[in-house]
Amino acid sequence: MFVIGTAGHVDHGKSTLIEAMTGIDPDRLREEKARGMTIELGFAWMTLPGGREVSIVDVPGHERFIKTMLMGAGGVDLALLIVSADEGVMPQTREHLAILDLLQIERGVVALTKSDLVEPDWLELVSVDVEDALVGTTLEGAPVLPVSAITGAGLPELLAGIESALDEMPDKRDLGRPRLPVDRSFTISGFGTVVTGTLVDGTLRVGQEVELLPDGVTCRIRGLQTHQTAEQSALPGTRVAVNLSGVAHDEVERGDVLTTPGWLKATDAIDVSLRLIPDAPRSIRHNATVTFHAGAAETPARIRLLAVDELAPGDTSWAQIKLQKPLPIVKDDLFVIRDSNYTLGGGVVVQPDAKRHRRNHGPTIERLETLRQGSESDILHSSLASVEPATERELARAANLAEENIGEQIATLIEDGLAVPLGTGQGRVLFSSGGWARVAAAATTAVGAYHATFPLRPGISREELRSRLEMRAAVFNLSVERLVAESVIEDDGSTVRIPGHSPEMDAAQKTITEEYLKRLAADPYSPPTDSPIDPELIAALADRGVVVRASEDVVFLKSAYEEMVDGVRKHASDTGQITITDVREMFGTSRKYTLALLEHLDRLQITRRVGDERVLR
Repeated sequence: MFVIGTAGHVDHGKSTLIEAMTGIDPDRLREEKARGMTIELGFAWMTLPGGREVSIVDVPGHERFIKTMLMGAGGVDLALLIVSADEGVMPQTREHLAILDLLQIERGVVALTKSDLVEPDWLELVSVDVEDALVGTTLEGAPVLPVSAITGAGLPELLAGIESALDEMPDKRDLGRPRLPVDRSFTISGFGTVVTGTLVDGTLRVGQEVELLPDGVTCRIRGLQTHQTAEQSALPGTRVAVNLSGVAHDEVERGDVLTTPGWLKATDAIDVSLRLIPDAPRSIRHNATVTFHAGAAETPARIRLLAVDELAPGDTSWAQIKLQKPLPIVKDDLFVIRDSNYTLGGGVVVQPDAKRHRRNHGPTIERLETLRQGSESDILHSSLASVEPATERELARAANLAEENIGEQIATLIEDGLAVPLGTGQGRVLFSSGGWARVAAAATTAVGAYHATFPLRPGISREELRSRLEMRAAVFNLSVERLVAESVIEDDGSTVRIPGHSPEMDAAQKTITEEYLKRLAADPYSPPTDSPIDPELIAALADRGVVVRASEDVVFLKSAYEEMVDGVRKHASDTGQITITDVREMFGTSRKYTLALLEHLDRLQITRRVGDERVLR
């Protein structure tokens, strides 16, 4: 199914023509009927003579309602540009035409309405004027057909022209990622919240769980309707009304996007190719403020020009747009920018969720050019650098490509050394070669710095290294596996070290520890705690299995500790229990050491406290 969108100056007869074609008055509001002027989006549908069913979105023509027109222009397949034969091309004709051009609507038909009110010579002059206005736009060469909604003259030819244009339309792209920009929301008694829009990509089904962005409200599809007919599913390109359960009407705003959960998020920074229309009333300087329109949404925004200081009317350049309100935007989405009174320009999104860039930075510009015009393999490579580490599904979404079609390109990137795979199967993640090199360098730096700070320790704990690298656990574990395979680090299960690292004490430290061990041996069951040595030296002795730290200040020689543990085990096994007094009497020590030992054994789950006694676990 295809969607036709009207465009044209106010009072040129858009709504009247739609009613003549479909039998449906698209003006729904009482104020619209009273004033004879469309101020809100209107909707109709019809079956063309060849049997094809189409939807129609009727937009306001008055300059005060350009924002509303923009909300209805998204998702349009064919433009029906309406020009009154008695007035010809007018200001909003040109502005609407510029918007259609910015939104890359490449097929259209021009209807010369009210043709019954003018002479043939005048009609011919107006037709030429319209054809001239189309030159240089996406609608250049579109048929210009006279019609009268009052007499019906020209209606068959107009419908035939629409059908012929639709015959040339390519198949709808379906990447399996449905998005419905909400252009209307209302409630129906007994049914609840209903939203409408044109479905972009993917399929929606009754009973499906969905998410409303940017707020992330989850709900479920209770029912679907297309052209007032209940459906079990809706396909890409369909005008659809969605009855939602689990969300109140006041939780939905025009411009929200209905989609499946988990894959799309709102962003407040996007990299774009930005073009000003030739008729723009002014240039755009770096950091200019505008109103940004995409889909059915709008928000104030700031333009950061990346390659020039000022963008003149008719020129194109790279920019980053900082959105005041985060919006759910996908690569290749089209947008329009305006000021308070005029359409200034628009373009295409090449990188959603963009990082801040240096201006006039050659590598950044080169990457954006690749994302805009490169091959699928090039786009995947550039996208990977932006979203790594990424699963194949995440990479496909970032590149706006079908997941099932990118396997061969990914294999080529890996073979060429441009991508680095971690893991296998469904759990596999990918880094760009440059991204992986940065991970390896960061890991080497982090582990090396740890060795420098704590030279007597065998290595950094895995959890601390993960924290320093700021990785989620699954990716970290895969990264450690590859770093070990590449001999960047060594892993003993609990700690990670630089290959060949071996803690060594210097002469002074060896003298200190030898004296300390003599003091521990002099009274092994009641070792001194009044003048402890450097904790790092004690930790090094513990790592080497020379001592055991039972508490913060109680350290036993390993031999004494093992003797005491064996005694505790035997006594508890023989009698079924052991107390602090029992241990104190067995080894002729004080309560301080006995309590430290037993609490240590509790933590190791060798013993378990029951009242004032311990039993073996």
